[in-house]
Amino acid sequence: MKVYALVLLIAASVTYVTTPVARWAALRVGAITAVRSRDVHAVPTPRLGGVAMLAGLVVGVVVASRTPFLAGVFADSHEAWGILGGATLVCLLGVADDIWDLDWVTKLIGQILGALLMAWQHVQLTSLPIGGLLVGSSQMYLLVTVLFVVVAINAVNFVDGLDGLAAGMIAIGGLAFFAYTYRLTMAASQTDYANLASLVVVALVGACIGFLPHNFYPARIFMGDSGSMVIGLTMAAATIVVTGQIDPAVVSERQSIPAYLPIVLPLAVLLLPLLDMALAVVRRVGAGHSPFHPDRMHLHHRLLALGHSHRRAVIIMYLWTAVAAFGAASLVILSTTTALILLGGGTVVSTLLTLGPLRGRVRTPAVPRGHAS
Repeated sequence: MKVYALVLLIAASVTYVTTPVARWAALRVGAITAVRSRDVHAVPTPRLGGVAMLAGLVVGVVVASRTPFLAGVFADSHEAWGILGGATLVCLLGVADDIWDLDWVTKLIGQILGALLMAWQHVQLTSLPIGGLLVGSSQMYLLVTVLFVVVAINAVNFVDGLDGLAAGMIAIGGLAFFAYTYRLTMAASQTDYANLASLVVVALVGACIGFLPHNFYPARIFMGDSGSMVIGLTMAAATIVVTGQIDPAVVSERQSIPAYLPIVLPLAVLLLPLLDMALAVVRRVGAGHSPFHPDRMHLHHRLLALGHSHRRAVIIMYLWTAVAAFGAASLVILSTTTALILLGGGTVVSTLLTLGPLRGRVRTPAVPRGHAS
């Protein structure tokens, strides 16, 4: 556990230190988010924060590779380097988009290439997480892997609309995911607790935490597509890895549900982004527009419309993420009945805070006022 904490701290520190450099570079190359009708920020804001997040992720994993505790993760497999390679590729794609605003077809092709790069290094689904059901063929493995990665990337991209929202949600959900994978690894092995999924997620959480001081309202820099793509791909990669590393046969009956359903928590972590993306696609296609046609109807826009301030809307989204992610993670520790009771209680509290009397008491503007230089 101490080694994982060290990786988190290193990733957070590197990201925190390099984010001002990324901001400077964004201002120099013109990677700046202009104020558009659908946006909630009031002044042009530099992006490219994803470059700093990638730096934290890479340094965290590289340092981990030099520790005896995690050396076995790298000894007989190139999966970790495949994940970093895929993250680097989509980050570069995001940098290009942050500077030149690429069309959606180009971005989709780049996302597919990032997924294929990971699959080439054996980061691919080989079974469905329901009773170890095998997928039909190697071609199907590849198709499902690419689809899962692309969906995760775009889900995070869709929800990245308020200062600190995406980074905070992934940091919270990632901590729950780490607890989940760590406990499952302990159940599967009594001697070796090193796990690639745990490592990748804890490094990603560190990168998100290190970025948040610069990105929380009022943000001085946005992560941009260079960040949202890295987050989405890395979360997808961790999910894919854990489905292949946990053997339900060696897990006790007490933990059979989380062992047979290792995708429950990753879906819970990405629940709000996936829901937001699904609603957006249905809404836009129903209106005769492209699924990528922008609008102001995302979940965070709706919270602002309810009367919540910018910060309160973000915190409410954090709370819903925590309820879903830690509710699913609790299946590893608690009985199913207890976990469902806690999940229900958290849902009630979150609903009351979302729709209750706090909304509408906004005394400060919900948008930044000249915070970028």
